[in-house]
Amino acid sequence: MKILYASSEVVPFAKTGGLADVAGALPKEIEKLGYDIRIIMPKYSTIDEKKFGLKKIEGVDIYEAQLPNSKVIVYFVANDKYFNRPGLYQENGEDYPDNCERFSFFCKAAAEFIKQLGWEPDVLHCNDWQTALLIPYFKLKYNFTKTASLYSIHNMGYLGVFPKEQIAVTGFGWEMFTSDKLEFWDQLSLAKAGLVFSDMINTVSPTYAKEIQTPEFGCGLDGLLRSRKDRVFGILNGIDYEAWNPETDPYIAKKYGIKTISLKYENKKALQKQNKISVKPGTPLIGIISRLADQKGFDILGEALDKIMRLNCQLVILGTGDAKYHELFQKAKKKHPSKIGINLGFDAALAELIYAGSDMFLMPSRYEPCGLGQLISFKYGTVPIVRKTGGLADTVNDFDLKMSKGDGFVFESYTSKALIDAIKRAIEAYKNKKEWMMMVGKIMCYDYSWEVSARKYIDLYQKTIDNRL
Repeated sequence: MKILYASSEVVPFAKTGGLADVAGALPKEIEKLGYDIRIIMPKYSTIDEKKFGLKKIEGVDIYEAQLPNSKVIVYFVANDKYFNRPGLYQENGEDYPDNCERFSFFCKAAAEFIKQLGWEPDVLHCNDWQTALLIPYFKLKYNFTKTASLYSIHNMGYLGVFPKEQIAVTGFGWEMFTSDKLEFWDQLSLAKAGLVFSDMINTVSPTYAKEIQTPEFGCGLDGLLRSRKDRVFGILNGIDYEAWNPETDPYIAKKYGIKTISLKYENKKALQKQNKISVKPGTPLIGIISRLADQKGFDILGEALDKIMRLNCQLVILGTGDAKYHELFQKAKKKHPSKIGINLGFDAALAELIYAGSDMFLMPSRYEPCGLGQLISFKYGTVPIVRKTGGLADTVNDFDLKMSKGDGFVFESYTSKALIDAIKRAIEAYKNKKEWMMMVGKIMCYDYSWEVSARKYIDLYQKTIDNRL
């Protein structure tokens, strides 16, 4: 089986979010399972050519390299006009006005190159709106008759919406600007190219695959997704245990594992000291690493914060985002200096110390397509407190003290009251040290590796080939 994997960002070459992590990890695992998978992405000016050994392919404006620590070939589509910029999609918080033109060019150039290469993939796997046009290009313009197509949604909130006049730069005419094709509320949506023309659609968790078929989470396209429901699937993202492992993590104060869980508390002490909060081993410490935005549940957390600070717990937050939340947390730090640590920005080393040093990890998201934080926190023996949505619903089971079952604390109603109740239950459970340590030991043994996800993708690729439209 030959697979072409198209993504606008891939770790370690270029990253703005979780898509890059998936695109850097999943192809590597698929290649290990013996499949010919190749990646295609834009050649941004921020990519270090020497470091990654990029070489120009003769006769085309395409470069080639290998994905580090793998045999996966990566093709880079070059064009200084479109990709010689400081950002991938935006600068100073503003989207580039020619994004539609930039990624239409990328898709055209990618299709053209693959045609010239004479390497016809069995499956074209496109990710998010930036690569969605590749699917109709393959089907309608470049005559890849044997290629089946899979379109992955990493977040339904990003649909690649542009003024309708920009259809001129896509390479398609007005015949494509209809409600059953690319038209979206009298605008153009590039994501619809993937949703309409792909053979199969998938997203990053089984629950999110169902949620996007509802008006609440479908972003205006739930009807289209329901009409294709037999072709919509959800596969959980994995995590890279080479990067996330407390036994080998170079950034934490003290390495530990399943047999040395007690050393986890050296990390708690280091985290408390670093955040200038009271060093109290017996007080539960809740960690948060997140973009500070409404989607991530910070509106209900903001409402609950004063009440949480009155409970017997501490809070350490790392993230950046909306100014209103920066202000809220700075005020909270002044009010409760010994109970709350605030880190407004991003710091990879501190993130790892938060996973290692916290007793609990909080994700009160309004929606969460997959979520990696809860999977990482499992590995570090840090018990998640989450809202029942998307990938959080698929991975965290509510703890029942009487039955001694579960692996986290889950709340359903999107309210500050439900959030506070879940935190109170977690604090109460923490008092029973024997039960708590059993839960910590259990979650550290979970396997959410990319190999598990990769095998599911292989099955989905085969299903996509077998059910090609």
